[in-house]
Amino acid sequence: MTQVKLLEEFKKLTLTERLAIIEAELHLVREDFKRMKQPLTQTEKKRQLAAAAKALLPDYVAGGELTAFTALDSEDFHAEG
Repeated sequence: MTQVKLLEEFKKLTLTERLAIIEAELHLVREDFKRMKQPLTQTEKKRQLAAAAKALLPDYVAGGELTAFTALDSEDFHAEG
């Protein structure tokens, strides 16, 4: 459900229902913040780094976006200014 649709439906609720949902959502947000503040274990850090490296791999292989300018490596570059 999109945010706009969610808000449209939210407006249809009574004030009491809306306050109950807000309180429940605040509780969920607080729980998320608590989890974010907890330091990651070494295993979790490695897992996240491996996932990030895997996601970026296509950018680093030949023909990827980050290698597009390597064709210019043999050309001299002089900044003017």
